[in-house]
Amino acid sequence: MKSSNHYTPPALAKNMEENMEENMAKNMEKSMEENMLRKIPGVDTLLQEIKGDQRFTHLPVSVVKNAVRTELGNARKLIVKGGEPDLSQDTLISLALGRAQKMIAPRLIPAVNATGVVLHTNLGRAPLAAAALERIQTIASGFSNLEFNMEKGKRGERYSAVESLLCELTGAEAGLAVNNNAGAVLLALDTLARSREVIVSRGELVEIGGAFRIPDVMEKSGCILKEVGTTNRTHLRDYENAITPDTALLLKVHTSNYTIEGFTASVPLSKLTELGEMAGIAVMEDLGSGSIMDLSQYGLGKEPTARQAVASGADVVTFSGDKLLGGPQAGLIVGKSEAIQRIKANPLTRALRIDKLTLAALEATLALYRSDADALGQIPTLKMLTCPFKETAAKTEDMISRLVNELEPLETFADVAWADLSSRTGGGSYPELPIASRCMTILPKEISVARLEKALRLSTPAIIARIENGRLIIDPRTLQDGEDTVVVDTLVKILKKGEKEWT
Repeated sequence: MKSSNHYTPPALAKNMEENMEENMAKNMEKSMEENMLRKIPGVDTLLQEIKGDQRFTHLPVSVVKNAVRTELGNARKLIVKGGEPDLSQDTLISLALGRAQKMIAPRLIPAVNATGVVLHTNLGRAPLAAAALERIQTIASGFSNLEFNMEKGKRGERYSAVESLLCELTGAEAGLAVNNNAGAVLLALDTLARSREVIVSRGELVEIGGAFRIPDVMEKSGCILKEVGTTNRTHLRDYENAITPDTALLLKVHTSNYTIEGFTASVPLSKLTELGEMAGIAVMEDLGSGSIMDLSQYGLGKEPTARQAVASGADVVTFSGDKLLGGPQAGLIVGKSEAIQRIKANPLTRALRIDKLTLAALEATLALYRSDADALGQIPTLKMLTCPFKETAAKTEDMISRLVNELEPLETFADVAWADLSSRTGGGSYPELPIASRCMTILPKEISVARLEKALRLSTPAIIARIENGRLIIDPRTLQDGEDTVVVDTLVKILKKGEKEWT
């Protein structure tokens, strides 16, 4: 019987050998992976170890369990990806502790605004006056007459807490407050012009923060938008020619977040109210950022005030509470009694109403406007906006001096100097108005500018600065009392650590 010899071509043999080696490697890798996965301790095992650990005594059990499961899950994922995590119980417990502490930490935290943007929307806009904070504490700690009429012993109206103040400060016949100015505009339009035409200049169809646009708000309120004029020029005759029997409202929107310069024309509110009166049509102005006080006398630009808008004859005027007013987030609506009463009766008003804490802060803030000195001296927004240049210079020079004393020699750690730059109002107010400030500039030696900015941002408390022309800028205009010390101490700590500690 003859034996048969099978010939295997060299190329095929080599391929088979490579496949065998690859399969062996995969099997070995899988075996190592399974071996490591078996070494991961169980949830109950770690929780049992944690029971006697004093570091966990203040943490909720549910949070600890969640943290342990998450860290064990992360270890599994890393192993599957080919990694080799430290599976010692001490390491896993430490990781779980860090995660648990992070889980219970507040998400809304204080921040130091060193950007020079006074009304920084991302940082919460206007900080409140001490009087507003005290009022919140008083009202929040117990019950109040939020909707109770003390004199009559019956249900009252929550707007009464601020209505008299709004009327006193603006000259309006009536007023109320809702949750924000977009809500105020929506509510007024829904009340006065639902399913009817609203005439507005094309150049005033603004977009506010968060991509909210006036046309979108109008559409949501059920109005029919009727644009007149052009982007840069609108005349009274444009409004006159656009009026039809279906026109319910003439709307003027103050372009507080941008300016149009050059060949421009717009219609003053007083002329619109004259036209509205002749045509029997209501007139409304959205002041946007709004202001109770004429700040031009303190070196800022000329912005229309709520009192001026009311005096011009507008039926309704709306503006924000947390911008130039310097109070809590709110949308303020003032005007003629007949229009305001209709707005109050709208069911949508309840959906947009503000709570007792906002009312308390708003009442306290408005009360400060009874005296210019009180408003300027106690409302942080106004203090920052009107802070003299020489005060920013003194604060900057003091911070530099302290850095010199703490970092010896300073030039080893950073190139620190001062520069005369511009702060900004922010919050859609005074869009083209630079406010002169002397700022501290820092060019670190042992850490990049971007890394320094991030380290400040992730510090406790968080310090938010800006980068300009390759240098970190600390603008003292927006630093609150004592925060200059916090900034200096944090800078010293970060600059001493250097790049190695932050990579």
